[in-house]
Amino acid sequence: MAITAAQVKELREMTGAGMMDAKKALVETDGDMDGAVDWLRTKGLAKAAKKSDRTAAEGLVAVVVEGNKGVAVEVNSETDFVGKNAEFQTMVAGIAKLAMNASDVASLLTSDMGGKTVQDVLTDKIATIGENMSVRRMATIEGTQVVSYVHNAAADDMGKIGVLVALSGDNESFGKQVAMHIAAVNPASLSADDLDPAVIDKERQIQIEIARESGKPEQVIEKMIEGRMKKYLSEVTLLGQSFVINPDLTVEAAAKEAGVDITGFVRLEVGEGIEKKEEDFAAEVAKAVQG
Repeated sequence: MAITAAQVKELREMTGAGMMDAKKALVETDGDMDGAVDWLRTKGLAKAAKKSDRTAAEGLVAVVVEGNKGVAVEVNSETDFVGKNAEFQTMVAGIAKLAMNASDVASLLTSDMGGKTVQDVLTDKIATIGENMSVRRMATIEGTQVVSYVHNAAADDMGKIGVLVALSGDNESFGKQVAMHIAAVNPASLSADDLDPAVIDKERQIQIEIARESGKPEQVIEKMIEGRMKKYLSEVTLLGQSFVINPDLTVEAAAKEAGVDITGFVRLEVGEGIEKKEEDFAAEVAKAVQG
């Protein structure tokens, strides 16, 4: 019987198997869904389904720079142990290279990686390594020069935090310093112009309420708010922050001395924003051993 794309999609969602494996299972069982699930299980290809509901908040961020373009990709796993696994690291490095020519995560997952899609390679690794994994985020940046930095590196160009900095001029050593600053301080945006207006409005409202609690006249409160918002923006925007290498200068002033403009940056940190279930170390080891 003819196997439809809808059947293949349904089986993949049920088992986590790769597209070609799911199609083969349906062909082998004449389209019987339950039989196809059993077929995949006997081949060890449905293991991934058991892992799919686990939180993957560890892993690695990999960075790649080619010419005037850079990309950072976050690939998650369940435990930190996997991030140190050479097989996982090789996969992450390959995915990051492919990301140079992908527009977003969706297109990256369908990219060819040795005859399989990235998604299918990932599914295979879930089955063999025994943990849930996902390609969570990617970000690209371009500039006259792009400089990368990885914090807590587990291997070349991959670690817990990956940073890319785009410069208008050529000064790699300064770019590396700025990237280290970004890794440490985690600015919200390049400048006030790039900051989400909703974030600014929220902070302004908070400062207004704080100022009104003082009981001061409205005209005094307005001046207080102006000063506090200026201070807030200097603390959360990269160009306004005190440069960690030389706190007497803002990052913007330091860039001017270095003869470049900072035109953008990317900072990805493993597991950022993911709610993780706390486990003690013994439990984590036991889970890793059990698969």
